Amino acid sequence: MKVLVEGGRIVTAIQDYVADILIEDGRIRAIGSFEGTEADERIDASGHLVFPGGIDPHTHLDTPVAGTVISDDFDTGTRASAVGGTTTIVDFAIQEKGSDPRASLMRWHEMAAGKAAVDYAFHQILTDLPDSMLPALDGLVAEGVTSFKLFMAYPNAWMLDDGVIFKAMRYSAENGGFIMLHCENGYAIDALVEDSLARGDSDPVFHARTRPSLAEDEATRRGIALAEMAGVPLYVVHMSSAGSVQAMAEARDRGVRAYAETCPHYLLLTDDRLAEPDFKGANYVCSPPLRSSDHHDPLWNGLRVGDLQAVGTDHAPFFFEQRQVGRDDFSKIPNGLPGIEWRVGLLYSYGVAEGRISLNRFVEITSTNAAKLFGLYPRKGEIAPGSDADLVVFDPAGSTTLSLANQVTNCDYNPYEGTVLEGAIRTVMLRGEVIVRDGRYAAPGPRGAFVRTTESAALSSSTLVS
Repeated sequence: MKVLVEGGRIVTAIQDYVADILIEDGRIRAIGSFEGTEADERIDASGHLVFPGGIDPHTHLDTPVAGTVISDDFDTGTRASAVGGTTTIVDFAIQEKGSDPRASLMRWHEMAAGKAAVDYAFHQILTDLPDSMLPALDGLVAEGVTSFKLFMAYPNAWMLDDGVIFKAMRYSAENGGFIMLHCENGYAIDALVEDSLARGDSDPVFHARTRPSLAEDEATRRGIALAEMAGVPLYVVHMSSAGSVQAMAEARDRGVRAYAETCPHYLLLTDDRLAEPDFKGANYVCSPPLRSSDHHDPLWNGLRVGDLQAVGTDHAPFFFEQRQVGRDDFSKIPNGLPGIEWRVGLLYSYGVAEGRISLNRFVEITSTNAAKLFGLYPRKGEIAPGSDADLVVFDPAGSTTLSLANQVTNCDYNPYEGTVLEGAIRTVMLRGEVIVRDGRYAAPGPRGAFVRTTESAALSSSTLVS
């Protein structure tokens, strides 16, 4: 199969030029001028941007949470990903306490196989790590799962203490693994939640008030210190606060290999949403919580200058009915917001079009940096000979209206309802095949496959991820 993408403005993390892209057997064969070249399919990209397919490094599909299950599975969630310009996701397998983490990984493989519309890799969440379980991490790395997420929040559930976190960090230094941390002070938050409920303050807005930014800032600094002592790189997930961005900047200034992501909802939404009447604020419960607008500019600036390296979504949608379990106790509300479908469009419209970030930086934070940090580069996140032909043809003169009425995401609200974005995704290709045409999923069935991750670029001190 030979495909030509003709006349597009190709934008990568470091380049910006007009050329044709010749694709053969799912990979980019050459870039240049191919007038007169025969092809099985020709895609006219003139007047459009062509950039690498997005990589969402933080999704949760078909995942059990708080007695229910996230409403997007690997079918609906990855189709939403595709129409939103993201061609690779990295989802989280969750270890059950006392069990080998490879058992949960097998379950996630079974959930995704034959259903995914885009390519997928996995991180492994570790909730229990006695010394006897450490060799399992070697097995995960050998199976192409090289990143491990640990929690500093949720005592008696997913939280690991500092000693176990430090042990995991030191072990990962030897086996090529990469540690990710959810940074919130779990014990302090639990005490604040207990006090709030004792006062009768049980509405969704108190979810944010009992998870103050200081709880995130303290844990972020502690996590960085542990990684610095262990001599290993660290990736902090879903950063939401100005203080945490400052901690990351200070760490990087002194040479710590510290990296972080934020999410669109932390860049654009505020904690006012949690106060919506008739319990509708429950739709905006996530951890860390939405914060005041004072945190927006520091997060955007962190993305612009390189103190934050990526934007994931922490995609975890629920139907309103699923949230009802927490109507009288905000701590029981299933946590999570949708976002997988709108990440690329939101970052272009509010980032590039409004002058907050450059086009090249847009590609870095939506694709290339995630590929480098999670061992997918240069197969993914790049437009170059030999790379997978995962491409987005984007119309900068178009517009996109976000609404429940036209979304693919499987939940009953859109957190950006009525927002009109600058630009529109016209065509999305996965390994050379058009899977989205004119903004709609066009493949006759699922096209995604499992992608093994390799050693993170963060593990090489000679490799810079800005």
